[in-house]
Amino acid sequence: MIPIARPVIQDEEINNVVEVLKSGCLAQGRWVKKFEEDFANYIGVDYAVATVNGTAALDLALKALNIGLGDEVIVSDFSFISTANSILFQNAKPVFADIEEKFFTVNPEDVLDKITRKTKAVICVHLFGQPCDLKALKEICEDHNLFLIEDCAQAHGALYNSMKVGSTGIGCFSFYATKNMTTGEGGMVTTNDRSIMERLRLLVNHGQLEKYVHGVLGYNLRMTDIQGALGVAQLKKLDSLNSKRIKNAEYYNKYIVNPKLIKPVTRANTVHVYHQYVLRVKDRENFINYLNSKDVGTAIHYPSPIHLQPLYQKLNYPPGICPVSTRVSKEVVSIPVHPHLSEDELKYIVETVNKW
Repeated sequence: MIPIARPVIQDEEINNVVEVLKSGCLAQGRWVKKFEEDFANYIGVDYAVATVNGTAALDLALKALNIGLGDEVIVSDFSFISTANSILFQNAKPVFADIEEKFFTVNPEDVLDKITRKTKAVICVHLFGQPCDLKALKEICEDHNLFLIEDCAQAHGALYNSMKVGSTGIGCFSFYATKNMTTGEGGMVTTNDRSIMERLRLLVNHGQLEKYVHGVLGYNLRMTDIQGALGVAQLKKLDSLNSKRIKNAEYYNKYIVNPKLIKPVTRANTVHVYHQYVLRVKDRENFINYLNSKDVGTAIHYPSPIHLQPLYQKLNYPPGICPVSTRVSKEVVSIPVHPHLSEDELKYIVETVNKW
């Protein structure tokens, strides 16, 4: 079976981790500090704060902005559920905005329609590696005095008008095992605002002002040096790994010609980094069963819009509030696009897809 995802772990990652293990200093230390510095420099921001995963990054960003009870946060309806759940954890209300069907990312026009006097922030999701319409979203947020949070969990290194995603608003990244770069589990928050950075550092470390002096209610959400050591090595090769993903996607774009499939489209003036290569197909179950029978791995990202998840139905979100995400969720199928794919595997996948 050609897997849907496979991390690229090489000698530098192994050597870095062995060095940490031999040092005896396994908790947060110099490796995490270097990873934060390197990552901030890569994204083009002043500060980066490491944490345990991408979900924690979203939670911390909202807390650092003092989002709380009575507030509303507009969020894309088509994403992994943690994007919206992070809002619930603040006792705030997620307000779902529909997506642009062509790009799978949040529709700025629907964001604008959903703003109320209670709205405090917008979370946009650069889904599958595709940058959102950041120009439009930034203008909306500036006009209405709203915070912009970028969920960059699937878009490390993606570009919008030559700027890295995660540098326009507050960036939230995940380093889960299947991402474009990985630390196994891990996350990062990026910002140019010193006061937000300082609050983030308190929140990840028990609210500690100095040793055993605690000024605010905080958590233990610190990244370990084992993860930091992995991150330092992975970041060095991120651009080359993304280039391989892009090359694989371009091959699919050129040679997949099955008329029953809709191929992904890249927004103008952006660089899509293809965390996933997502096709749309009406007869999805049949297509997936066929590919799996031919040893081609598949996945569905995602089988339901968030507002139709059982949790959100219990919270009385009415069906049909986001018709595009509802329709798209019934048709999407991801096929392998990861950097490990060989030329023969790419050819085989294309031939198999075209024969269906």
